[in-house]
Amino acid sequence: MSRITRTTDRADRGGRPAIAGAHYPVAIIGGGQAGLSMSHCLGERDIDHIVIERHRVGHEWRERRWDSFCLVTPNWQCRLPGFPYRGPDPDGFMVRDEIVRYLEEYAASFQPRLAEGVTATGLRRTAPETFELTTTEGRLTADQVVVAIGPYHTPSIPRMAERLPAEITQLHSSQYRNPGSLPEGGVLVVGTGQSGCQIAEDVHLAGRQVHLAVGGAPRVARFYRGRDCVAWLDDMGYYAKSIDEFADADSTRFRVNHYVTGRDGGRDIDLRAFARDGMRLYGRLTDIDGTFVEFADDLKVNLDHADAVAESIKDSIDAYIEARGIDAPTESRYTPVWEPSEQPHDVDLAEAGVTSVIWCTGFARDHRWIEVPAFDGRGYPMHRRGVTGCPGLYFLGLPWQHSWGSGRFGAVGRDAEFLADQIRASAALADVCGELTGRPKALAAAIPQG
Repeated sequence: MSRITRTTDRADRGGRPAIAGAHYPVAIIGGGQAGLSMSHCLGERDIDHIVIERHRVGHEWRERRWDSFCLVTPNWQCRLPGFPYRGPDPDGFMVRDEIVRYLEEYAASFQPRLAEGVTATGLRRTAPETFELTTTEGRLTADQVVVAIGPYHTPSIPRMAERLPAEITQLHSSQYRNPGSLPEGGVLVVGTGQSGCQIAEDVHLAGRQVHLAVGGAPRVARFYRGRDCVAWLDDMGYYAKSIDEFADADSTRFRVNHYVTGRDGGRDIDLRAFARDGMRLYGRLTDIDGTFVEFADDLKVNLDHADAVAESIKDSIDAYIEARGIDAPTESRYTPVWEPSEQPHDVDLAEAGVTSVIWCTGFARDHRWIEVPAFDGRGYPMHRRGVTGCPGLYFLGLPWQHSWGSGRFGAVGRDAEFLADQIRASAALADVCGELTGRPKALAAAIPQG
């Protein structure tokens, strides 16, 4: 592979990667698991690049997760390129600080050219083969760019939250740390995706009165017939299944994840059991008027749906075991431990003693700083396996970018490998075209080692 010549140094006097006025064959935006995986794969191919990280490695896990947070997938699924989990508990679930350490050790293992504390504020195409990236440390140019910042950018809180009185503490799931950080009193948790269910459990186990607005998220059993359900599904090829194999590929990308937990070695999250033990469940939150909140009449429907999905997954596992003649222990099926009777459709938070509301309502994407026509009408990147219609622009780390694990430790590495090959092929083609036209444009150079 040919090398590019440059007129700028690759590091400033403090040893930081050069930003202002520098040019790189590839710029990676984001230094999380996606960006680091991309860097590792480009390094293996001797493709020179820089990684730009707004904060520092592990920031999202360190700063936007609560104290008791842990993975919901087993440690053995952590398979970042060149750095699979090698700890003593492959069937366990890393807690927050262990996840941060895993990422920090990953970065240290190959020492990417990483510019931490640098925010990308603008990206535009300035020539057919050049991108200009504006950052808080100045402007740089690149032949190709990988946006590896995932989809979880801005905490999403519905506007109805503005109607709550000031004396009620409100925070997004990304701001929650532990029950002790909340004011004394009851807590309303809104949303039952993975974060909502796990935070509701965290507060409930601390002995606080929890009110939970239940949405339509599905659930999955932690263990079934002697194994973690994730292990069965992995053997069944579910996690390798391409998004293109789904008839409803577009809607699949935006499905809510099944709720389960890895806490204390892993277990089911059974909202019915929480209700039996004193948690108060309602349907979806629909309106707020001062301290009065209203809920939809869909609690039973939502609970039944979550259970039905969990049981359908068990059906698939049963079928797989039978078809292959696997010797696995039998197990009785789930029996609901609680059924909603007459549930109130509205609650006066003041009367119920609720002093805090935790919004577990997800995140919104924010790609407004990218001034390149690569998005659909919803602002979602238009791509195929991360390759956009704009030559040289790629995305990595999106949910269901190619498979279930695309945005996770399990398969983001496979997506990075694919994009690295695309980037190398594009660079080689540009070199050939440059030679044919007498204007060589080498896009690759060896990464300095050590």
